[in-house]
Amino acid sequence: MLCQKAIIKNKFGLHAKPAGNLANLAQKYQCDVKMKANGKTVNIKSVMGVLSAGVRCGTEVEFICEGPDELQALSGIISAVNSGLNE
Repeated sequence: MLCQKAIIKNKFGLHAKPAGNLANLAQKYQCDVKMKANGKTVNIKSVMGVLSAGVRCGTEVEFICEGPDELQALSGIISAVNSGLNE
């Protein structure tokens, strides 16, 4: 299991578009991918899971990857989050 924290930099937080982009990226990996934010742990392979966390700009989140490709998943997700999730 690998974990890493990141700050959400998107102006409007993880609303529909960046949440969808994050979920689509997470679905490419075999491992379980979760996010801790605002006292919740959610499955980020689900757009509704990401949206339910209510993440706003400036929120620190922790990504947790566990499975066969966890290193690649965590690296890809952190990179995407730091670049704004194609928003």
